[in-house]
Amino acid sequence: MRQSTFPRSGVLVVGANYVQSLLPSTLRSQAESLLESHRIEDAIGLADQQRKKLESNLTVDDDESEELCYVYQRIGFQCLSETLFEDAGNNFFAGDLDPRALISYYPDLRGSLFSKTDTLDIYMGVAEHMPRESSIDEIIRNYSPHLDTHTEPSTAELRKVLGMAAREMLEKFLRKWKKKREVNGEGVGGVVSTVNEVVDTVIAKIFAEEGKTADLYTLLRGPNHVRQAELEPVLTRTGRYSALCALYEERGEDEKLLDAWSKLAEGDWMDDDIADPLSSMFTFLMEKRDRKLTQQWGIWLTKRDPERALKLLTSRDMNKRRERPEDDLLMLQQVTDADPAAGVQFLEHIVLQKRSLNPDLHMRLANSCVDQLLACVTDASTSKLWRAKALSYASSRTDTSFLSYFASTTPDSEHKRVRLKTALFLQGSALYEPEPIKKRLMDHQKVLQLEVAIVDGKLGNHRAALSILVHDLRDATSAEAYCTLGGEVVSGKIAQAIGDKYGLRPWSSAFFSLPTSVAMSRTTSTATTAGSKGSTAATTSMARQKSSVDEGVKKGLLEILLEVYMNDGESERTAHLLNSQAMNLDVVDVIPLVPPNWPLSVMSSFLARSFRRTLHAKHEGQIVKAISSGQNLELLAHPSRTRSHRRGSRRRR
Repeated sequence: MRQSTFPRSGVLVVGANYVQSLLPSTLRSQAESLLESHRIEDAIGLADQQRKKLESNLTVDDDESEELCYVYQRIGFQCLSETLFEDAGNNFFAGDLDPRALISYYPDLRGSLFSKTDTLDIYMGVAEHMPRESSIDEIIRNYSPHLDTHTEPSTAELRKVLGMAAREMLEKFLRKWKKKREVNGEGVGGVVSTVNEVVDTVIAKIFAEEGKTADLYTLLRGPNHVRQAELEPVLTRTGRYSALCALYEERGEDEKLLDAWSKLAEGDWMDDDIADPLSSMFTFLMEKRDRKLTQQWGIWLTKRDPERALKLLTSRDMNKRRERPEDDLLMLQQVTDADPAAGVQFLEHIVLQKRSLNPDLHMRLANSCVDQLLACVTDASTSKLWRAKALSYASSRTDTSFLSYFASTTPDSEHKRVRLKTALFLQGSALYEPEPIKKRLMDHQKVLQLEVAIVDGKLGNHRAALSILVHDLRDATSAEAYCTLGGEVVSGKIAQAIGDKYGLRPWSSAFFSLPTSVAMSRTTSTATTAGSKGSTAATTSMARQKSSVDEGVKKGLLEILLEVYMNDGESERTAHLLNSQAMNLDVVDVIPLVPPNWPLSVMSSFLARSFRRTLHAKHEGQIVKAISSGQNLELLAHPSRTRSHRRGSRRRR
């Protein structure tokens, strides 16, 4: 059984109707007596002496411990009433005072953490001696009521100093209380959690108002119980925006964090600790990969930094959720409204990277390419350079196509890239309307002859396209490839070479199929890479898997090209074409096209090869006929062999 810790008497006085004892004075009674006599130092000494005595014991009696806490709290409130703030704080901590009791005298820090109706446990005798004032400021003012602390400079300064001392006392008390909590364990639930929340919030407010940013960051970036709604206005009012962002980041408040960074980027807020809020936003969104946040803030960022915003918008993980076509259109419109140039790049991403098959988007991209192309042509120096390239190519004797020649000889520049990618798109895409595009190009036909020829090929105007290639560009290589490819000016091989060499691979790979060996090797490597990641993305390919051109179409185009050559008097090119395409041309169709004044030498090789091939076919036919006749005669001369042969055939069946 636990023995009582109340004082025991060794002297008893027994009367007829009573028993009296002589008891020693208790710690509480001695402290109360000293405090009533305003002997605060003696009361503190008495309490410290008792504390040392208890600490020397192997076991601490709970009653004695509570009595000591009572005395310290009683001393602390006495010191608080007399504005002895440093002593008050030390005694409050020694008496294990509930921090809320002290914080209640600081209404500016208390905020709405608790109200006047909230209750907490306080020793009865201590509660009776707590200051009746509602705030530290009233305690300071009422302690010296005869002094004018508002208008008199000297007394106003005294009031200010006392207020600072009171604030410093509270900070030290809360620091020591937090340290003690960390050492002893925080505890959870009920009153403990409430106290932890109040303490962390108030001390964070003090750090913010006192400008102790290092302490504030340490508190917010570590485990804490700060009530966010209470601290936010303080951090905003004091301009501690970096700490506010740290709070949002620690609490996972992504929306508020991005909004805070946006205000810093726009200059509404200023904080030297956040030197580049835009970069913080980009890094956060790239790491977060949240589709909703990316769409929401990607448009806002496009107005500030289009290049990085596009990288953010186009690098979203599309494998998790495929966007609907209408989502792409909506995003495209929003990006275009924010920055037209960024809108063009996003349109290119949708068509070239995501491989959209929407004809409207292809038409928009075609018009965009033509817009850029016409802007280049209207520049006098660019137009002059392009004309010079055309003249230089026409006067040269080369077997390369005009597009390859232009790409290899023109200095690297943005207008060069514009023309190359426009040519690749106009040739590669089959989803735009060529007629409106041709009308726009015709105003600059003399400079944009290649582009007009490409669009004419799309429209089926083969004679016009071949005439441009032969008469205007003097590009016989492309003209002959046009016939072989069935009406295409730019071959897949040339497109891929240009894409790889000049950084336009998206423009070539999206529309032009690779050679078989290269395609297989790239497919294998892609499959291996995808397999290592554990998943593959199904992407619609717009690369044309072109089958062999119909022989009738090829023959018709060759005849048109032959006519163009002959009408232009190109005897050398005509001879070359006849010799290289002799298998696809009939001498009966060619002879009527030859001008009567041409020398026989131009046609001699073609005619000789054609006659030789005709004679060869005739002799081959005669041999086959003779063999067949011999076999028929053999069967007629030996009918039994025929019957046995037939029976054997039936048995085999």
